[in-house]
Amino acid sequence: MTAERLSRQLDFIVELDKLKRILRQTLVMDGSRQENSAEHSWHLAVMAVLLNEHARESVDVQRVLKMLLIHDVVEIDAGDTFCYDAAASVGKEERERRAAERLFGLLPEEQAEEFRDLWEEFEAMGTAEAQFANALDRLQGLLQNYHNGGGTWRLHGITRDQVLNRMRPIQNASPELWGYVLQVIDEVYVNSDLIASTVDAEG
Repeated sequence: MTAERLSRQLDFIVELDKLKRILRQTLVMDGSRQENSAEHSWHLAVMAVLLNEHARESVDVQRVLKMLLIHDVVEIDAGDTFCYDAAASVGKEERERRAAERLFGLLPEEQAEEFRDLWEEFEAMGTAEAQFANALDRLQGLLQNYHNGGGTWRLHGITRDQVLNRMRPIQNASPELWGYVLQVIDEVYVNSDLIASTVDAEG
């Protein structure tokens, strides 16, 4: 029983290595290349340790960390879907649910159930922990685009309103971080030429 349990855990760990090959649309902060999903998850975990004091209400940091470390595991099968691409988002939920069943199903039963529950909690955003984890997920993308000169916002002609809507979960999870988000969006869209290129992109 112990040998079988360890074998299943190791199989899952080996499968996780594939997350390093999943490229996200977002560029790293120096703009030199796309970020991969494994890097993204690690970065979010560090952010949770550093920034949990700014959550609107006290959160279980360990639970937040677990969510952030596994929230994108489904991308091994489902791929990364660009958050501003409505067409690519069609069927995303079903693709990711099938991926969750297969990937978490590699684990011993109780760990598979725990990971699946954490993933579903993150997706539902119904708890303080899930709301804060989602806020950090959005914040990281904002920081990247801010520091690489507009990055994917500029490349895809993303409007200020689109960014605001994407960042909205931060408002409830952390009013303090939300204030920072608004400052960044104003700086990027008002004090640069991004607003003009966005208008051009929309025709």
